[in-house]
Formats: sequence, C-alpha cells, structure tokens
Amino acid sequence: MTSGDPEPLPVERFDYELPAELIAQTPIEPRDAARLLVVSRADRSLTDRAFRELPELLRQGDLLVVNDTRVMPARLVAQRASGGRVELLLLSRQPDGRWRSLARPARRLRPGEWLALIGHDDNPVDDSVKVVKREHETMIVEVPDDRAIQRHGRVPLPPYIRDSSSDPERYKTIYSRETGSAAAPTA
Repeated sequence: MTSGDPEPLPVERFDYELPAELIAQTPIEPRDAARLLVVSRADRSLTDRAFRELPELLRQGDLLVVNDTRVMPARLVAQRASGGRVELLLLSRQPDGRWRSLARPARRLRPGEWLALIGHDDNPVDDSVKVVKREHETMIVEVPDDRAIQRHGRVPLPPYIRDSSSDPERYKTIYSRETGSAAAPTA
C-alpha cells in the first residue's frame, strides 16, 4: 500500500439486521418476476415493481448496465492439519496465478500452511490449497490445480440463504458470458 492509497474499509461496516422472514431461500420462478425497487430522484420515492416491467421504466438517454460475468464456484471448504475447517471465498486471480480470497476463520492461518479441500460429499479429497500470505483483510492462496476449483468449489451464496439445495445454475445471471463473479446475484 502506498501513501496515497485509502485505508482498507473494515468488513464489519457492512453488517446490518435482516429479518429472517424477509429472506427468500430459493430463486423466484419465473426469473422476470423478481422484485425491482425503483428509486425516484425527483421526489425521493420508492416503488416496488417487477423486473419484467423494466422496459417500460426506461427512458431515452438512460444507461442500463448489465453484469455479464458468470458466477464461478468460488467458495471452497477446506480442512487444516489440526482438523479445523476453513472456508475460502476466492475473490480475484492475481497476475502470478494465485488467488486473493477471504478466509473464515482467518486469524490462525499461517503462510506456508496447506489446507485439504473438502468435496461436495463433505469428505476430504486429494486436492489442496496453500496459504501464501496475508494482505490486510484478505489471504493470498495458491491452488496448484485450477480444475480443483471446478470440481470442489461451490456457488458462493450469502450466509443468510440456508437452503442451497436448488440448482446452482438458478443463481447465475442469464446474461453471463465469461466466468468471473465471486458472488451470486441474489439481491
């Protein structure tokens, strides 16, 4: 970090109260029935609409930004040599091929430590991840075999979604072209 860089923003600043009864546990069907919150800058009003109504809400000159990145199976579950479990969320590939990730719990992870990946059946597999270094709130990890991410990675759903039994494809945007998102479009 150079002297001109801003201080990292603590992750805790994004915590908020979310009543359990307001949390959808599965994606809505059909997709275009998803809720859409319309904010009027003119009178600061909020209106509940449906995504299918978007075309009638757009006006000439409006800018529509579409996320066309596909969600990758960026959530890896691993086990330390001590037996403790660690969850990694791969955020971005670094120029050297390593991954910037969030780890939970991260406090006791040490550079050079190897983590055995846990498969979808909740059992250890032959693939592993190496902790390279800590950088502020993130860890740099090395995945020796990138195919392990596809084999053992999971769709990174927010922790408030308890039912992850539905088809992972339902959490991926239909506009996707290239893999790259580290978070499913759940909002």
